[in-house]
Amino acid sequence: MSKSLKENTFWINAVIIIIGLGMLYPVLWLISASFKEANTIFTDPGLIPRPFTLQNYVKGWEGIGIVGFGTFFKNSFVISGLCVIANVIFCSITAYAFARLEFKGKKFWFAIMLITMMLPGHVTTIPRYIMFRNFGWVNSILPMVVPKFFATDAFFIFLLVQFIRGLPKELDESARIDGCGKFGIYIRIIIPLTIPALITTMIFTFLWTWDDFFNHLLYLTSPEKYTVSMGLRLFLDATGISSWGSMFAMSVLSLVPCLVLFFSLQKYFVKGIATTGIKG
Repeated sequence: MSKSLKENTFWINAVIIIIGLGMLYPVLWLISASFKEANTIFTDPGLIPRPFTLQNYVKGWEGIGIVGFGTFFKNSFVISGLCVIANVIFCSITAYAFARLEFKGKKFWFAIMLITMMLPGHVTTIPRYIMFRNFGWVNSILPMVVPKFFATDAFFIFLLVQFIRGLPKELDESARIDGCGKFGIYIRIIIPLTIPALITTMIFTFLWTWDDFFNHLLYLTSPEKYTVSMGLRLFLDATGISSWGSMFAMSVLSLVPCLVLFFSLQKYFVKGIATTGIKG
């Protein structure tokens, strides 16, 4: 019986590995193509580049025209970093208010917040663009960053509310007896205990902002302010002359920050997802 169980486990694991490799094939092909010469990218289907070259990375990093690809990385890091900081701070404060504080119209405003989660973002695209244009914010990072400081991402507020509701209220009462006010409870009790959910918020915010293309295309018009997602598009020429090798090389580099962030914080991310929504 034990031998049969081991054999079944072996075959199940083998099937999972094969399926996993099949799902990873596009990524492996992308990495392989980034080391191939331009004339062999689409003619050689193999994963081993022959001949092996680093010219795609060199030419890709030089960028297009006078703007190097390092500028696009810097712009993406600035926008993503500011969005992460804003969401972590202000979404957590808003979630704390909904989960722990009592104020007039609390249920009504929480319902309004949930409704905004169901509203497609493209519905508000034109009003937002007109508003930001009147503010003079077009061709700057402000339209992408400033709304985050007003806790506009309802998904993260809801996620943090569910997490905070799972924390024992006795901790708040003990802190209040020791002289902590509402803000003191937030800083000394809520923040340390919600680290997994905050890291989940951080990861999602960074990934979504880093991969965003539509908003960056809408508000950024100068090449020196482009982000990575927009910089990759510059390698594709509508006339048919495209630098595929450089685009693949920079695409591989653009994956590195996301992978490093995810795997370095994976333990907290899994814990945050697993415990969010469990109400004690």
